[in-house]
Amino acid sequence: MNLKGVRVASDMQKEISDLLLREAKDEDFKTVTITHVKVTNDLSFAKIYFTALDDKNRDKILKDLNNATGYFRKELASRMNLRHTPELRFIYDESIEYAKKIESIIQEINEEE
Repeated sequence: MNLKGVRVASDMQKEISDLLLREAKDEDFKTVTITHVKVTNDLSFAKIYFTALDDKNRDKILKDLNNATGYFRKELASRMNLRHTPELRFIYDESIEYAKKIESIIQEINEEE
């Protein structure tokens, strides 16, 4: 990702987090944390990685976020100075879950010693 892409990704992460926290009508969205944004070099596509406090609703939240991409794109277009607002795709970030699993395994090994 080029320098402009890094800046755009960082700005998108801040703006989407703000939208979810302050303006989302869906209460499930208020439990969402944007962990990372990856933007293609030509800024035409963005993958938005997230986690949610309520892991049980993960699939519903993922579906709802992806159904609301039009709203997020419109809001990003008005908040950010971009010639073209990227297509958005929300993806559940499993890296935190994976890290917890590794930590649990290490803890089990340490307890056995």
